[in-house]
Amino acid sequence: QVQLVESGGGLVQAGGSLTLSCAASGKRFRINAMGWYRQAPGKQRELVAIVISGGTTNYADSVKGRFTISRDIAENTVYLQMNSLEPEDTGVYYCNARIWSDPNNYWGKGTLVTVSS
Repeated sequence: QVQLVESGGGLVQAGGSLTLSCAASGKRFRINAMGWYRQAPGKQRELVAIVISGGTTNYADSVKGRFTISRDIAENTVYLQMNSLEPEDTGVYYCNARIWSDPNNYWGKGTLVTVSS
């Protein structure tokens, strides 16, 4: 089992910045991929950004050029630097992790990001 703990959400004005972090903990695991998803009110959860083993990253079109995902392999932590935030970025942001040789899909409890106009 792997536990994911997110932090860094909050209220920010449009144009502002926030950094989210997600730390993974557990026994004897090796991360295959970690990423961030978000769910806006009344909408389905969607991928925001993901980083795969080897360092490949992928972003939703709506956040390209504004958000940057990075990782600290030694600390099993992933970060999401969010710049030029827009009201449409409002939602609960969930950390996700896929582990080698583990079929489970791990999720954090989520952290709320609210962008005011």
